[in-house]
Amino acid sequence: MEKAVTRKPSTSTKRRWPVITASLVAFAYWASTTSRDYALCSETNDIYTVDDARPRVQCIVVRDAHILDTGSLSDVRQRWAASTQSSLSKRVLDLVQGGLKVIQVKSGSIVVPGLSDAHAHVLEYGFKMQLQLDGSKSVDEVISRLKAYLEQYPDIRDDPSRWIEGMGWDQTKWAGAQFPTADDFDREPMLRGRFIALLRVDGHASWVSSRVLELMGNLPQEVDGGVVLRDGQGKPTGIMVDNAMDLIPNPPRSEAIMHEYFDMTMKDGLAHGLTSIHDAMSTPAMISFFKKLSDAGKLPMRLYLMGNIQAEEYWGGKIERLSDYGQHGRLNVRGVKLFTDGALGSWGAALLAPYSDKPDTYGIMRSTPGALAALVKQFWDDGWQVNVHCIGDRANKIVLDIFEDLLATADARERRPRIEHAQIMQPSDLERAGRLGVITSVQPTHATSDMGYAESRLGPERLKTAYAYQSQLQASSQNVLPLGSDFPIEGINPLLGFYAAVSRLSVEGDSPHGDGGWYPEQRLTRAQALKGMTLDAAYASFAEHELGSLTPGKKADFVVLDRDIMTVPFSEILATKVQATVIDGSVAYGVL
Repeated sequence: MEKAVTRKPSTSTKRRWPVITASLVAFAYWASTTSRDYALCSETNDIYTVDDARPRVQCIVVRDAHILDTGSLSDVRQRWAASTQSSLSKRVLDLVQGGLKVIQVKSGSIVVPGLSDAHAHVLEYGFKMQLQLDGSKSVDEVISRLKAYLEQYPDIRDDPSRWIEGMGWDQTKWAGAQFPTADDFDREPMLRGRFIALLRVDGHASWVSSRVLELMGNLPQEVDGGVVLRDGQGKPTGIMVDNAMDLIPNPPRSEAIMHEYFDMTMKDGLAHGLTSIHDAMSTPAMISFFKKLSDAGKLPMRLYLMGNIQAEEYWGGKIERLSDYGQHGRLNVRGVKLFTDGALGSWGAALLAPYSDKPDTYGIMRSTPGALAALVKQFWDDGWQVNVHCIGDRANKIVLDIFEDLLATADARERRPRIEHAQIMQPSDLERAGRLGVITSVQPTHATSDMGYAESRLGPERLKTAYAYQSQLQASSQNVLPLGSDFPIEGINPLLGFYAAVSRLSVEGDSPHGDGGWYPEQRLTRAQALKGMTLDAAYASFAEHELGSLTPGKKADFVVLDRDIMTVPFSEILATKVQATVIDGSVAYGVL
């Protein structure tokens, strides 16, 4: 990460802002002048605040980690002139010659609040990047990538006891759209006899080698909440779905490996304007790791963790609660993550009616409704925010039934229960979630990633209220729709989600419904999408009074972009570059 660069205003800048020092020097009164006392200004008012009181402003004034004021120069002058009789203002007038550093954004650039990802997996992104399988067009291409990986890492190649792990394959992109098998690895001499476990792109299925199957021994015929795929003779094929993945004896990660994965995620996240991430599956080991980094002041952005342990019995006592923890107060743990079903791509999303392209299955419930209800209630009674993974309409209905019972005697604004994904919902449940105040936390790139096969899975009728982001927002009693990516399942760049939300198009600019977008009535406006990535994400993590908008009193988290994503054509959004990512008033990436 580059250090912030302090620039003195040019002579032309001083002429252009003739009264800014006299207007803003008041802020230096509260503290000795530091390198983080400055005004960031845009001649064309291209600072988007996500603050209804002042949606676009000319300047924001930063003192240390907070925003002190926003508005035009005349706004600032008027506010201080109104109190000229106070002793404070007299001291301000005495200090007008002291000056305040003014930074002017480049012409064409804009400023937005720090971008949040409301649903992601921090360490898993680093894990995926070390062996990327997404984009593979066939089994043979996956095999080729594994061979290249072993050539790149001879220490792994030359040690047959080392596991080969990766993520990103997607059989729906292959000719025939069939699941791969363990036998596919054995066709390649370099891979034969190796321990291999490769996660599907959605993280809900794993493809393992024959050597791993041997290590696992006799597998159960049935797995609660999961599936061991078998061939016509009943032999396991090497595909484990949902809870069956728990049978795979993957080696534990060392702290050094976690550091490697973490550093990669932070580097790429900051470069793309992320200032906050909601980690949607933090184990106790991960929480301990993040806590240690936070103690050392080495957490470069804000993390809101959802604790998780894969167990049916209550495990809330094993998750440590943390509030604004660490040297910089950037770590929070106050929620948990539970699962109901699998994913659409592996026919694991739990549906009320059979799959259109596989009528012998309704998907997978990873827990029985009764067991899930008891577990949710225990977490609720223990004061946790409860966040539940729900993809299919059956899963969403069951969880909304549970939440509705609990909310009969509770305020949703205080508890903020969340449904993560909320992809396929009955019209009545879409309305019910909004009425109850249950937050639907969605990932717009899932819609554009799934649109090529979603109709074959669900049929046209169910799709009318699937990936229905505009409908979900309109139904929300709190007018919130936090947006995330679910990276590494999707890309880490938050503008991929912004683009998908407002265009409903692939990155190539097309969709099954043409260049007007897939179900275009469900597009979000650009203002709605920006709010979903900032203030709505803050609300979903109980931080709307500190984060999410460029409002006086809030943390000085913001991003400078090299073009106006609020006005440029859809085709230009993804060409946008981050010029600076600022957290707590200090540059974490780029320069101001």
